[in-house]
Amino acid sequence: MKSKTTIGWREWVELPDWGIRIRAKADTGAKSSAIDCGEIIELPGERVRFTVRLDRKQTRLLTLEEPIQLRKRVRSSAGHSHDRIFVETTLRLGDVEQRILVNLVCRKNMIHRMLLGRETLSGAFLVDSSVDHWITPNKPAQIVSSVCKSALMRSPLKNQ
Repeated sequence: MKSKTTIGWREWVELPDWGIRIRAKADTGAKSSAIDCGEIIELPGERVRFTVRLDRKQTRLLTLEEPIQLRKRVRSSAGHSHDRIFVETTLRLGDVEQRILVNLVCRKNMIHRMLLGRETLSGAFLVDSSVDHWITPNKPAQIVSSVCKSALMRSPLKNQ
């Protein structure tokens, strides 16, 4: 059996496909992972355009377009069910890099822009709920990397 990587209840994670580094909360009570999005627009051909909010003040935004991987009814922490769109991306946390499904949802009133649910955590991670930032530093980091900036410069969305 492969050993699991211990993480704190909150960590900086990278989503290299999108050039993002963002603080995420490990939420063992949530089944799926979620990321805070403003505008979510379904496009022809089973694609979606969405704007990721990278900070609570909504001053750092990133618009992306991805294929829809899954549509699923998700129950919120308040107990309400909503249909959600899931996209796939790569998660990098410490030495672990894996493909994950993440649902697109408005989390503007929540503290954390991203949640890592059990589907993402199981198999690779062990969460120590007594520790904030076990494997990543507890300090602000560059949220949008140069990879992301260069991708935006090439993006067909740039001129829309």
